[in-house]
Amino acid sequence: MQIKLLQVIQERTFTPVGGHERRRFQGRVIAATNRPLDDLRRSGQFRDDFYYRLCSDIIVVPPLSLRIQQEPRELEALIGSILKRLIGDAAVPHARLVREALLRDLGAHYPWPGNVRELEQAVRRIILTRHYRGDTSASVSSEPCDRLLAGIEAGSMDAQQLMAEYCGLLYRRFGTYEDVARKTGLDRRTVKKYVLLTGGAAI
Repeated sequence: MQIKLLQVIQERTFTPVGGHERRRFQGRVIAATNRPLDDLRRSGQFRDDFYYRLCSDIIVVPPLSLRIQQEPRELEALIGSILKRLIGDAAVPHARLVREALLRDLGAHYPWPGNVRELEQAVRRIILTRHYRGDTSASVSSEPCDRLLAGIEAGSMDAQQLMAEYCGLLYRRFGTYEDVARKTGLDRRTVKKYVLLTGGAAI
């Protein structure tokens, strides 16, 4: 599939399924992933030539936990938006119920491993049961700090992986490339390269 898409992007032509006539492709391709691109490329699951055809512009989408940390009102706005989509104009009275249940059951620093999708399911569950206990199956080792520490202790990380994980951890904590550059003494472009290696990007 990647080879076929690569040809479409490169040659700007395609042949419809069941057809024989080549047609001109005039669209744009936008791709997104929630998995570490560097790992996918190393394992061969994501072709390098395909990656270089897609990566003309890369947007890093911060995880929900960082968005809430930077702007606490973000959670309230998302809850309101989800409720309005689920139950329409009757959403307003339920917003307080959802906020109070989340604070009571999860606390103020829940990491939201499932991001906005998890929040949406949490809202649904609270409307039905008045409770949400969080993602109990999420592995602690998936946290950036624990992953970095485990790699250091195991001696399994090379210099590039070490810097990528550390810059990714700082980026999640402070939220900007400039802040990470000041903390590490690296220039902004180098920091961005390392943060993108941790997979926190949407191409």
